Amino acid sequence: MDRQPVKVTIFNQTFTLISQGDPAELLGVAREVDQLMHTIAEKAGSADVNRVAILTCLHLADRLRSVESLESKLTDRAAHFSALLEQVLQERDS
Repeated sequence: MDRQPVKVTIFNQTFTLISQGDPAELLGVAREVDQLMHTIAEKAGSADVNRVAILTCLHLADRLRSVESLESKLTDRAAHFSALLEQVLQERDS
């Protein structure tokens, strides 16, 4: 895909980012980050952009870790069910 510049606003600051995919996806991600930063700023009682950015990064890293853990559990369960299915099919064919 063609690389194209996309203007986004996050926490009242405008950035021009390069999108290699659908610009709408990048705009959506930027909108989610902006909303998260504003939510964290309200809860933290701080408008310091560095503090809010760090807290947002920590929140997103924790969310990613949770997703990775869930993905690992789902992979394990899928392998378990696949093995069970294979066993049933072998017993049926015997």
